[in-house]
Amino acid sequence: MNAGDIARLADVGRAAVSNWRRRYDDFPQPVGGTAASPLFSLPEVEDWLRRNGKSYEMSLGERVWQRLRASGDDLRLGDLVGCAGAFLLFLRRDPGGWREAARSSEPAKRLHQAAATATADLPVPVDWSLIDARLYRLLADLAAEQGPLGAFELLCERYVVAHSRQLSVTRADIAELVARLARLEESPAGESLTVLDPSCGVGAMLLPFTGARVLGQESGDTAALLTAVRLLLRDARAEVVAGDSLRLDGFPDLRADVVVCDPPFNERAWGYEELTGDPRWEYGLPPRGESELAWVQHCLAHVRPGGLVAILMPVAAAGRRPGKRIRGNLLRAGALRAVVTLAPGGPDLWLLRRPAGERPSSLVLLMDGTGGLPGVEAAWRAFTADPESEAPGTGHAVRIIDLLDDEVDLTPARHRPYREEEDPALGFAAVRDRFHAAVAALPQYTPAIAALAETRDLPSTTIGELVRAGLVTIHQGPPKMPADLGEVPVLTAADLAGGGGPSGRTSHDPGHITLEAGDVVATSTTEGAARTVTEGGAVLGSQLHLYRVDHDRMDPDFLAGYLRYAGAATRAYPGASRVDARRVRIPRLSLPEQRVYGRAFRELLALEDRLRETTALGETLIRLGFDGLIGGHLRPNG
Repeated sequence: MNAGDIARLADVGRAAVSNWRRRYDDFPQPVGGTAASPLFSLPEVEDWLRRNGKSYEMSLGERVWQRLRASGDDLRLGDLVGCAGAFLLFLRRDPGGWREAARSSEPAKRLHQAAATATADLPVPVDWSLIDARLYRLLADLAAEQGPLGAFELLCERYVVAHSRQLSVTRADIAELVARLARLEESPAGESLTVLDPSCGVGAMLLPFTGARVLGQESGDTAALLTAVRLLLRDARAEVVAGDSLRLDGFPDLRADVVVCDPPFNERAWGYEELTGDPRWEYGLPPRGESELAWVQHCLAHVRPGGLVAILMPVAAAGRRPGKRIRGNLLRAGALRAVVTLAPGGPDLWLLRRPAGERPSSLVLLMDGTGGLPGVEAAWRAFTADPESEAPGTGHAVRIIDLLDDEVDLTPARHRPYREEEDPALGFAAVRDRFHAAVAALPQYTPAIAALAETRDLPSTTIGELVRAGLVTIHQGPPKMPADLGEVPVLTAADLAGGGGPSGRTSHDPGHITLEAGDVVATSTTEGAARTVTEGGAVLGSQLHLYRVDHDRMDPDFLAGYLRYAGAATRAYPGASRVDARRVRIPRLSLPEQRVYGRAFRELLALEDRLRETTALGETLIRLGFDGLIGGHLRPNG
């Protein structure tokens, strides 16, 4: 285990572990790793913590992960996780098979035979000897505690963190956005769709499509195995193939309804020489340095006429000169329908349709979606319904003929139109005045917080203990909130982080959790957003938790403050994307003292909101200034 694992085990910060190593001569010596990231023996660490009176708690999931990681070197960690996943799939499909094998005279042999039979549809053979009998028993215990799917997702997330430099995993919010866009193709639930991901990695882009028929291919055996297990544990109609899609296509005759892809970027060894005459290059031979354009055409070759391709691309692919001929041909054919910038520095989302014989569209949607992903769906929906209409938000339709110049640059920022209220000649002075007023008002939002002569050491408790004592009740939002145009407002994670009101909409459902004034809502991720609800009526969105307090014994703003700022320090494990909020520590204070702290936390959040607004005004002022000076609408004074 590394220093971060020890910190989580003892519920302290990483700095405390560094201090222990310096101050205590008997602290365990590294048994592996590197000088910058040493690894320690778990039994030795546990023994040292006991001898030195340091309290610690190791969950079953943590014990399974440490045992799994100790079963081989890091080069085989993926194979170990894949083997564990195959065993969990065996438990899911044949719950009694494990117990029957364990009671037999040859338990290992019977287990391997039964598990291999139950998981014969996996894309690669599983080496069942990688894991010993004790670890199989621990995995069975973890599956009983969290379910086979929950147990495997925990292991997968740990694996991704451990190999974060080698693995590139699509952000969950981007994968969900792509799934929502794809579901517009037919039914909202997507049950009739056939979806292909020819570069599926560990399956992130396919997971939101578990109601559809999902097909995936990945060049690495380990990643293909992990993807298959993740999908099959969700009872998906799935088929995953191991192999390089460009060189050895696993689905040569497939024409899917939707193709999604997050391909490897900047790959020069993608097969340029051997694939020069490939019939997939309908829009032009991809240059050696433009592997992403090879993936675009591969995806188009595998979608039915009129079907949707959603592919993530590097920002540079929209404007690099070697690829301008292919970009121009995609536009002329009406195949490329939208380019959306999802985050500063990328990636971009390209939305394409395979031409179905109708007259090509004369417009393409260009959009800067860095302000929030929910607006991308609204803009695409509006553009699909009527390309001539004005897209909501920062999306705008551009005439294709205006893009077919010497560069064929499709970068959304280069084609952003002036809005009347943002015209440099008219808007610069107005925005400057608003910016000055906002800056001048900031001091009044600074809370009255005084420094103490010495740090207070207050007795504390955890949110888990508060729940057991009846002071707090926790509710969890749904894993996915169906996106429709219903009448019920939904508070989303983006609303919570930005301090705005409910922006989502859904239909009535008795399973929804309705918010009440005084509830505390927090994200389940390490972003640490948490606020007290001031108006009830909306329902709790996905990836959110609701904390309903006993107002006679606890102040909600006090709780929200500690969730907001202490949450990131109690993540489920170092580098994880989820927070174990029950471990957040909160001082034991009387209700009047809580209210004083709660007011200070509330004032800090108000200051944060005001700073965000001021920053947005400043960015607009800077952009208008550059646009006006360069475009001849403004001139410097003096």
